[in-house]
Amino acid sequence: MNQKEIQELIKFVSKSGVTEVEIEEKDFKITIKSEPKRSKEEAQEKVVYIQQPMQAIPQASAQLPQAAPAAAPAPAAEAKKETATEDESKYITVKSPMIGTFYRSPSPDKPVFVEVGSTIKNGDPVCIIEAMKLFNEIEAEVQGKIIKVLVDDATPVEYDQPLFLVDPS
Repeated sequence: MNQKEIQELIKFVSKSGVTEVEIEEKDFKITIKSEPKRSKEEAQEKVVYIQQPMQAIPQASAQLPQAAPAAAPAPAAEAKKETATEDESKYITVKSPMIGTFYRSPSPDKPVFVEVGSTIKNGDPVCIIEAMKLFNEIEAEVQGKIIKVLVDDATPVEYDQPLFLVDPS
């Protein structure tokens, strides 16, 4: 069984909702375990939990003495967020196919696979995700230009987490 087959098996297990798969052949034995899928309510609770610390930061800055002048530019900032969201809707999001640790380069002394502005095509390596001591090279499934890198190097990523924004034009 090669690395690509193992990656496909991991994808299948994570999408199917199966919690454990064990394959045993002459040469090797592989066991893949995943967390059980959560209901939509549990997933929403997790998102709310993650967002709460982010909301605490603006509230703390609002308590500063200069709160009144800071309130005036806030509607402009909200308008910018809305236009940024509209602009990002034309981009394709490259998502993580598995849970693991995200790396932008094949090793610390090598250059990164892609930078903002890099042009990619189907099959080009864009990053590595380490899962269970296996370094899985993630290939692009779209072609276009990298607009934004959404994850910091050497940080944990979740299944289906956005990694890159790609402009397909």
